[in-house]
Amino acid sequence: MRASQDQSIRYAGTGRGGRRRVLAAGALVAVLALTGACTSTGGGSGNGTGGAPGAPGAPAENPPKASAVITEPQADAKDVPASTAIVFDTEQATETTVELADSSGAAVEGTLAADGASWLPAGALEYGETYTATVTATGDDGRPATVTSTFTTMAKPGKQVRISSFLGDDQVVGVGMPLIVTFGRDIPQDRRAEVQRRMTVTSEPAQEGIWRWVSPTEVRYRPKEFWQSGTKVSYRVQAGGLPLGGGWYGRNDLTVDVEVGRDLRMTVDNKSKRMTVTRDGEVVKTIPVSLGKKSTPSSSGTMVVMEKLRKTVFDTYDELGPEDGYRTKIDYAQRLTYGGEFIHAAPWSEGQQGRTNVSHGCVNVSMANGAWLFTNTRVGDPITVKGTERKLQVGNGWTEWAMSWDEYVKGSALPYEPAADTTEG
Repeated sequence: MRASQDQSIRYAGTGRGGRRRVLAAGALVAVLALTGACTSTGGGSGNGTGGAPGAPGAPAENPPKASAVITEPQADAKDVPASTAIVFDTEQATETTVELADSSGAAVEGTLAADGASWLPAGALEYGETYTATVTATGDDGRPATVTSTFTTMAKPGKQVRISSFLGDDQVVGVGMPLIVTFGRDIPQDRRAEVQRRMTVTSEPAQEGIWRWVSPTEVRYRPKEFWQSGTKVSYRVQAGGLPLGGGWYGRNDLTVDVEVGRDLRMTVDNKSKRMTVTRDGEVVKTIPVSLGKKSTPSSSGTMVVMEKLRKTVFDTYDELGPEDGYRTKIDYAQRLTYGGEFIHAAPWSEGQQGRTNVSHGCVNVSMANGAWLFTNTRVGDPITVKGTERKLQVGNGWTEWAMSWDEYVKGSALPYEPAADTTEG
């Protein structure tokens, strides 16, 4: 996990497109304010050669000139958030480049947005620093039109929200692993869409997915289907200096790179009292289990391994009281829910495993099978339990896979846009 603050590399973003409409009514004011900063260079107009004007094959006498205007931040703006993007509007441009430099002239790295109408620095800008943005639009005539805007960022705010990731750099996770980002305080409903616009996920190979807010302080990402084995995933939150409501601002940017391991899945059938383990689609082991008895049934649904504890103690006296509570040493424990359902070794129930359910809701296996599972599983490996008396409650753990895709996307702060269909028809 690392904060992305390298701002020393020069970058010119490039976009291609035709005529753009003015983005906002205020853009006309910006045009008037920036007239003195716009220049147009190139050769004079000519009649071309080979035929009369308007004849087939004759070049246009006066190709339309490109123009550009920076709408945000406006010229000489003060107290600009350190998270600011450079937003601009172009007319008749076939190519647009954006450059940003600090007061010393050092260039700032950044990326042009897919819509070609904004440019985002690679990291939060420095507080209390003056920057100059330069947008150059070039039209069919080859003559560039350049506009600049100089602005100053705000002083460092006293109220900052910490942004963190559950996963760290270079972890290897299971195919069901959600990406989890947490905030140090509640993000208001009306700020979540802007936060989510600053959250990007890149996977190789590419896989469709979306972020979903599970609480005011936590947002998770899952792909539409389980991750493909061997996928390299990089996710980024560019919220350093971003206004988060109530005078609070994001403290930091965040970038995390992880890798998806082999495709290991566990399926438990209550009817047969067996767990089937597959690796990359092939059955590698069948394990007798004992699930929760009728008074404390196991949950049916798809869960993922949330944590692994070689040795631990289950203590339920506070929860269940002195009559029903217990304190037991446990080996090879793998958490599946917040409510306390685990896969774990249970030597005391080996006689019932594969035959009857006697647990308090956990998936009981033998010591030998518990050790084998513990050695072969990773955090994020999925387990699906079928046929019990209780359905898995959404929110009781990392239950991203307990929902249909249509249900899952409803938790996004941004409208879901299905991936383009590239199937040839």
